[in-house]
Amino acid sequence: MKTFFLTGQTERLLPSVATIGFFDGVHLGHCHLINKVVTMAHREGLASTVITFARHPRQVLHTDWHPLLLSTLEEKSALLSQTGIDQLVVLQFTEATAALSAYDFMRDVLLRQLGVRTLVIGYDNRFGHREPGSTEGFDNYVRYGRDMGMAVVQGDPFDAGSVRVSSSKIRQFLLNGHVEEAALCLGHPYQLEGTVVSGYHIGTGMGFPTANLQLDDSEKLIPASGVYAVNVRLQDSPELRQGMMNIGHRPTFGGSHQTLETHVFHFEGNLYGQRMCVSFVSRLRSEMKFDSREALVSQLESDARQIEILLEKKK
Repeated sequence: MKTFFLTGQTERLLPSVATIGFFDGVHLGHCHLINKVVTMAHREGLASTVITFARHPRQVLHTDWHPLLLSTLEEKSALLSQTGIDQLVVLQFTEATAALSAYDFMRDVLLRQLGVRTLVIGYDNRFGHREPGSTEGFDNYVRYGRDMGMAVVQGDPFDAGSVRVSSSKIRQFLLNGHVEEAALCLGHPYQLEGTVVSGYHIGTGMGFPTANLQLDDSEKLIPASGVYAVNVRLQDSPELRQGMMNIGHRPTFGGSHQTLETHVFHFEGNLYGQRMCVSFVSRLRSEMKFDSREALVSQLESDARQIEILLEKKK
């Protein structure tokens, strides 16, 4: 996969079948759409292209809006590289881009600049500047494409069981702590990645040393507070380790801000400054306030036993 970061200059891309969207999380619905792009491109003898954005377009239109990202740009690029596409184009969405009508965007950017010959649009995707009350949608895109020699095709929705897969549905699952349901829609476990920083050392004193994770991206969605069974990948190590993670405010000790603390089972060593990636497997319980340190230790011991059994079964 070749990646192009488009900042306004003309890029030399191969003529292609393409799709466009933010593709947050690169979930199974996205993969279903992209598979259609790849199949059509092979049939038509063209390259396959995914066009996405460095930042969510809504952040440009509403500067006070903060996204809850399922994937950083780096994570999204890595996931898209596994879909079989030939070209990834990352657009810098600006106020000037937002002001373009759908027709002008299709002609000036997609056709002339990016070489799109066939555009596959997600079933619920809309783009281009629209006046308030406008109902412009897929039928308009087909007509515009016909005028400029670009075929426009609509993708199908994708269901995982009884769930219509979408980024917003996955965010809802995660915000409620339903990480297993989120993974079913994503097609992979939800992950948080960052650097281990110094914490309060409370866990160490109770026999449960924890790695305090500082995320790479403050806009990444953090699942609901609670205790989770997780798999952990440490810096420069291919080994996947087991652990339990607590997301919360440490109510037993009067904590005031959220922490992401992971106890890696059967690990000895200093993790400060190391990179760490945590994959969520299951949520064990909600965060609780205990009457004493001893009661908390007893609960942590029980949590650890349950999580080790659960993770062994999931192998």
